[in-house]
Amino acid sequence: MENKVASSNFIRNIVIDDLQEGKVKEVITRFPPEPNGYLHIGHAKAIILNFELAHEFSGKAHLRFDDTNPVKEDTEYVNAIKEDVKWLGFDWDGLFFASDYFEEMYNRAVLLIKKGKAYVDDLSPEDMRKYRGTLTEPGVDSPFRNRSVEENLDLFARMRNGEFKDGEKVLRAKIDMASPNFNMRDPVLYRISHASHHNTGDKWCIYPMYDFAHPLEDAIEGVTHSLCSLEFEDHRPLYDWVVAECEMEHVPRQYEFARLNLTNTVMSKRKLKQLVDENIVDGWDDPRMPTIAGFRRRGYTPEAIRAFAREVGVARSNSTVDEKMLEHFIREDLKLKAPRTMAVLNPLKVVITNYPEGQVEMLEAEINPENEEMGNRQIPFSREIYIEQDDFMENPPNKYFRLYPGNEVRLKNAYFIKCNDVIKDADGNVIEIHCTYDPETKSGSGFTGRKVKGTIHWVEATQAVPAEFRLYEPLILDEEENEGTFLDNINPNSLEVLKGFVEPNMKETKPQDKYQFFRHGYFNVDSKDTNGDKLVFNRIVSLKSSFELPKA
Repeated sequence: MENKVASSNFIRNIVIDDLQEGKVKEVITRFPPEPNGYLHIGHAKAIILNFELAHEFSGKAHLRFDDTNPVKEDTEYVNAIKEDVKWLGFDWDGLFFASDYFEEMYNRAVLLIKKGKAYVDDLSPEDMRKYRGTLTEPGVDSPFRNRSVEENLDLFARMRNGEFKDGEKVLRAKIDMASPNFNMRDPVLYRISHASHHNTGDKWCIYPMYDFAHPLEDAIEGVTHSLCSLEFEDHRPLYDWVVAECEMEHVPRQYEFARLNLTNTVMSKRKLKQLVDENIVDGWDDPRMPTIAGFRRRGYTPEAIRAFAREVGVARSNSTVDEKMLEHFIREDLKLKAPRTMAVLNPLKVVITNYPEGQVEMLEAEINPENEEMGNRQIPFSREIYIEQDDFMENPPNKYFRLYPGNEVRLKNAYFIKCNDVIKDADGNVIEIHCTYDPETKSGSGFTGRKVKGTIHWVEATQAVPAEFRLYEPLILDEEENEGTFLDNINPNSLEVLKGFVEPNMKETKPQDKYQFFRHGYFNVDSKDTNGDKLVFNRIVSLKSSFELPKA
């Protein structure tokens, strides 16, 4: 992994203080996703924070699946999450599942019942909401709140044995129905769900709620710093209550930080799943998706994502980061390691009428002018080439320096050519142009006879490799432009597909290979649709942006 300088933030300072004061002997963090979908860029920030924090202080970072809701969880998501964490450059010091602790959690719930701190409730979800009260009015005790310990123990055991239907009963904590914190108004600890679990099968039909399971998992694993996003700040009193009342030997501490929000980006697994389920995108790994799998397929690099996360930092208040900042780090990472090459995305054929028929010469070009160690490449040149359609205009405006009748331009790494004739179809569309070249103007020859203002790229026609190019725009429009639901903000122009050509040396390219196409941007070989008969490139980012990092 690349060298990095740890930036100071309030969580890191807490860890330093805890170690210096002897509050903890070894730092243990955890990344605890629920396997109910694919991870997105917001999760990447949490992964990087937890793993790098633990490793900086020679501690441990756990990967733990909070799999307490069998209805929404699947092994597919477990495997995808493991792959994402590995791809980001991290390895866990322990792999755990909440479901591994179901027996322990059940026993702790029984302990709460015996202490008079939990009871079985028969209220329907609707009535429970009514009894809960409002922000200005305290809640009302459930009529089942004062059941005896013996009755609660019996009912809870029967819940486990499968004697009741889904939703018929729940186990609730007995805390304070008048608490100003809604999370402390007798929250549900267990619910009934007759659903098969990806890890435990049909062994259980009752499952712990997240707010009960999560603190117990942290305590069991010896987690020292339980890092959560800000929406869990109001849950912290319940987190501490569960650890204390369940008499856990180890006492973890929860700390909250601001989640990552990006412009034009949905950061909700529920909404992302909706995009997948309604076929608005091509799966969780669609390159327009902000999932780690989508970014990987599009061509983002783990190095760039890590650098981006460090730059964003760790804050106490939520804010929205410009997506162009992430793109900045992609360019910074790729500019020294992506080979340069030429691709014509929207081709127009050019015939160089005074170039010898049947002749092909090899021209030399740098693989990456910003990294001389990458050496040179060979490019074929002949009488027929392809250029971009927008590099030619029959009737150009002022200050148009590319190709038009009577004008001369330089072909990148090749010669000067001059347009002489335009060939059109029956409808008047330009289908081919005829040019002449000046053999004295070969690139690198030192020719100084005259200068031209325009340089255009090209691909030799007889050996060009057909390719598909996918150009992306944000999937979600700026919400200020459309105040409807998030589906109303879907950008209908988020994907443009073009058919063109790349240089013949691209025949051997492999999925996930990355290139800089002259003038077009950085591209990645698509890992899903590229095969022996089809070569697909995803544009990662354009070449330039007006975005600049704020000065320190």
